[in-house]
Formats: sequence, structure tokens, C-alpha cells
Amino acid sequence: MNTLNSPMLGVMYRLFFALISLSSLCLSYAQTSKPKLNYDPNAQVAIDIKEVEYLKTESGRSLKARIYQPKGFGPFPTLIDFHGGAWNNKDRFAEEPMDTAIAKSGVLVIAVDLTLAGDRPYPANVQDAHYAVRWVKHNAKQWQGDVTTLGVYGSSSGGHVGELLSLKPNETLFAKIPFAPNPQLDASFSYLATRSPISNPPARYENAIKHKRENMIKNNLNYFKPWETIYESSPQAILDKKMGPQKLIPLLIMQGELDDNVLPETQKLFAQSYQAAGGDCTFLIFEQSEHEWVAKESLQTDLARKTVKNFIAKQLL
Repeated sequence: MNTLNSPMLGVMYRLFFALISLSSLCLSYAQTSKPKLNYDPNAQVAIDIKEVEYLKTESGRSLKARIYQPKGFGPFPTLIDFHGGAWNNKDRFAEEPMDTAIAKSGVLVIAVDLTLAGDRPYPANVQDAHYAVRWVKHNAKQWQGDVTTLGVYGSSSGGHVGELLSLKPNETLFAKIPFAPNPQLDASFSYLATRSPISNPPARYENAIKHKRENMIKNNLNYFKPWETIYESSPQAILDKKMGPQKLIPLLIMQGELDDNVLPETQKLFAQSYQAAGGDCTFLIFEQSEHEWVAKESLQTDLARKTVKNFIAKQLL
């Protein structure tokens, strides 16, 4: 028998090349597709909490990341928390109850310290946040986190930081701190959830002047040096001047009805501007709630936690 003309050999060759094509197709799919994240916002899972240093400031302060890791194999959706404190106070513990609630639903939550204005003014804390996003992207896998749909949660001044990063994703001023392990990483993220964000710093300062709130006035003067930076770092101004990215990420704004720190009407204007610029913005007023209502246990606090978890679930569809 002449084996070169064997019908069986021809079948084997065709099968061989078909298997090669199938393998290439599977590899290509694996490289381009996102992993399936099975997230249930109503789930209740156990978590582990640990802390590590993620950055040391120019003054020598150690900035730490508090990691809330769900128990299990994952992969878990990942969320970074930027704390509030009027740029001058607080740290990674500021939103611990919220962070814990989100993590227990099956989300890897990483709350990070940010430089305070007494140490260095704007844009130091935004630069920390920019670095933190890249640091999380590089390290989340070791805590079973997936960063293909990375999100950010920001409260008050932390919301201001989150809005700035989302509106100016390619701002070289914010990217000042190099990330040596992987210089190619950027600080982009997929969605932003906020509680009482300072979306219009000049309007907030004017409100402080009007009501003679010395601490709030001082906080602004400490942070915005030189003073002109209060305007260039205003998310509202960035939208008004059409300086934001062509595609805006989904945004959640939770606003207290009784907030006399960040006024509801100021926040509503920002939400409308975001929507007018083509962004998906969910703006919710929480009845009988002040600026930091989530600091106390209440039905409205429970609602805020549920709202954030449902918003995360929506982004993972």
C-alpha cells in the first residue's frame, strides 16, 4: 500500500490542522475575554482583613492599604475606597462600615490612606490615588481580585479625588509618582460610586464663607495652594469647559437631603452636567440625611450600602 495516498492519512492530516485551528481560537478567546464574575449583592460571606504599606510619602509618612478580602477562590470584583475628611483629616478607616458591608457581599475592597493637606496640599492626595489605582491593578490578583471591571468608591473629598481621576485620566500632573514594577499601567477604572462628593469646590467654599464656618474655610485654604487650584481642580468646571474624556464612566452620587456642607442643588447641577456630557449618572437624594449620614446606623445608611452594592452589580452585567 502507498501510505502517501492513504485516505486514512488524509483524514488524520485534516484532523490535525483542525485541532491546531481550534486551539488557536480558544487561546485568542482566553486572551481577549473577561472572566465571569459571579456577584450577588445580597450575598453574605466571611472576610479576612489585612494591611500593607502601598506608598511612602516625601515626608516619610507610610500610606497603608486596608484590604477586605472575601473568603473563597474568587475571582472577586475589586473596589478601591478613597476616604473623605475635607482633604485635611481621616484615613483608610473612615468608611470601614461601608467597606465591610461591600466586602461581605463578595467584593475585594481596598481602602487606602491619602496624603493630608497639612503634609502637602493639592494635588498630592490625587497623585497618591493615581498611584494606588496602578498599585491595586498590579497586586489585586494575590487577594483573588479581578481588575477588569475595577471600581472606585469615594466619600466627600474622596469623591472629589475619584471624580478628578475619572475626568482627567491622562493628566500628567496626577501621574507624577512612577510605578516601577509596571510602568505601563494607567489609573483608569470602570465606574465610580460616591457619597456626598465635593463636585464643585468653589461653590462649597462660598457656602462656608456665607455661613462663617471657620474650620471649613481653613480646610480649603490649607489644601488649595496656590488658591487658583481650587478652580482647575473643580469637576464642575472641567465639565463646563468640556475638558473631560470623550467617554465618561458610570457614576453614582448619593446625596443627603439635609446636607449643608455640599448643597443638594449644587450636586444636582453637577449630575445634570455629567448627563449632558453623555455620562451615565445616577443621582439619588437620601431623605432626612446630612453630609455624613452613613456614619450612624439607620435605615438610610442601610439603603446607602444596598444602593452601592446594586450599582456594582449593574456594572458587572
